[in-house]
This record gives sequence, structure tokens and C-alpha cells, in this order.
Amino acid sequence: MISRRDTLKLCLAAGAAATLPLSSSLLAESRRGELITRAIPSTGVRLPAVGLGSSATFASVARSEDVEALREVLQALVDQGGRVFDTAPGYGASEAVAGELAAELGISETLFWATKVNVAGRGGGSADPEAARAQIETSFKRLGKRPLDLIQVHNLGDVPTQLGLLKELREEGRVRHIGVTTTFERQYEELERIMSREPLDTVGIDYAIDNRVMEQRILPLARDRGIGVLVYAPFGRTRLWERVRGRDVPEWAAEFDAHSWAQFFLKFVISHPAVTVATPATSRARHMFDNMGGARGELPDEAMRRRMIAHIEGLS
Repeated sequence: MISRRDTLKLCLAAGAAATLPLSSSLLAESRRGELITRAIPSTGVRLPAVGLGSSATFASVARSEDVEALREVLQALVDQGGRVFDTAPGYGASEAVAGELAAELGISETLFWATKVNVAGRGGGSADPEAARAQIETSFKRLGKRPLDLIQVHNLGDVPTQLGLLKELREEGRVRHIGVTTTFERQYEELERIMSREPLDTVGIDYAIDNRVMEQRILPLARDRGIGVLVYAPFGRTRLWERVRGRDVPEWAAEFDAHSWAQFFLKFVISHPAVTVATPATSRARHMFDNMGGARGELPDEAMRRRMIAHIEGLS
């Protein structure tokens, strides 16, 4: 099996005409099958089941003066058929830099932009409506797409105020989808309440093979309510990489076309029927290429998902 470290020697040329100088075998591997897509239930908009997040390493590189690597990542996403780019004003320079690079590459309209709003802060409290509006308008300017695809209330910040603004924007046709996000366990009950009473298009949550609490209530509720699900941290942030360090992907993973640990982890996540798209963050084009392989080929069935869980839990 191909490890993430050793797989896919990828070097994208700068600019919109970037190419993928791969061996014929790896190029064939990258193109096996059609991309797996999922629909946002409220609108039927279909999205590739793997996208790109812009926190973590992406955000770190965006703060630097050399953002060429991020240009290559965005080009790799689009070249492999990806569209979903998840960002937020709270991710430092990520949103602004991505908007600039997408414009330079001519892919602003191609991308499905998923951004966020939150001027209430992580600690809660009230959101000033004018400050929230200003943050949203800045996102419109940075991303340059009308209507904007998705804006979510980040970390459930003052949902009555900020989701109220998003509802107005959706009614005006300036944004197509709205939602809320959280990756904090202490907010899961509140998330459930909001999902039960608000007309959401999407939620953004944390979910991974070693973090399955969302399977208990949130994911079933999303299916019942017709709410799309964006998954953050599908690699358990760094937990899963530490657990599999120095280990090969099991041979039986080939049964569902997983040829690296990244694809193993991503296929587990997107094989849940409530999940719309997983958005792992990366600042390396070769990892973007690898990740997109998780949206091709077969997906594990329920029996295989149990085998995957047992395998990961059995690693010391």
C-alpha cells in the first residue's frame, strides 16, 4: 500500500496552467472512477465529497509572505475535480489569501465557497449586528462570487443575531445556503436544539474514525431534518497520524479503494450517509491530490466500517 509520506510525488507549476507531472500509474490511480458527490438536501446542489479546509497548516502558510504552496493546493483541488473550499474570517489570512489566489487562477466561480461569520467570539456573548454585517461584506469582497455559496455562524456565536442576518441574506438571494458550526463538545446539545428548530441548509462539525460521538444524535438528526453536513478534522487533527505513524495501510483497504491512510480516514467519514463533504486542511499539493483519492472508487459498507474501527482501536 502507498503511505501518505511516500505517495504521489506532485509538483504543480504556478498559475492556472499548472500540470501534474506524475508517473503513468499514479496518474491512472488519481483518475480511477468518477468523483463521489453528495447533494445538499435543501437545494439539491451536488458537491464532491472531499474538499479543502483552510485552518491549521493552510492558515499558517497564509500568514507568510510565500503563498505559492497554497496556489498549488487550490489548483490541485480544482484539477482533481474538487470544488469545496471551507474558510472563515477567524482563520487569519486564509480567506483573504484564498480569494486573491482564486481570482488569479480564474477559479473563483468554480469553487464552492463555504465561509463563516462570528463577531461574538469563542467565549459567547452578544454579537453587534453592524459588526457582523461588516464582516460578512468583507467576505463578499474577498471571495468575489455572487451569490456566495454558504455562510455559517462560526462556533454557534450569538445564533439568534447572526443566523438572523444570514436568513435575510438568503431571502435576498445574496447567499445560497446558511448554517451553523461547532467543534466543541460542550456545544453539542445547543447544536441539536438549533438544528431542531431552525431552517438550516448545513451544519459544520468534527467527525473522525476515532471521534464518533456525532453518530449518536447529530448525524441522524441531520438526515431527518434534511440538513447537509460539512465535516472538519476528519483526521482527528493530528491524533490519527500519530496512531498510524510507521504503519502500512492494511491490505484489505484496497477492497474499498483506499490506498493511503488519508483515503482510509476520509472514506470512513464520507461513507456515513448523512455526511455531505469532508474538508481536511492542507498546505501541500501532494496531500490535496492524495485526499481527493478518498472521493473516488468504492466506499466501505457498514460491516467494513466496523472492521476499520476495530483496526484503528487495536493499534497501540
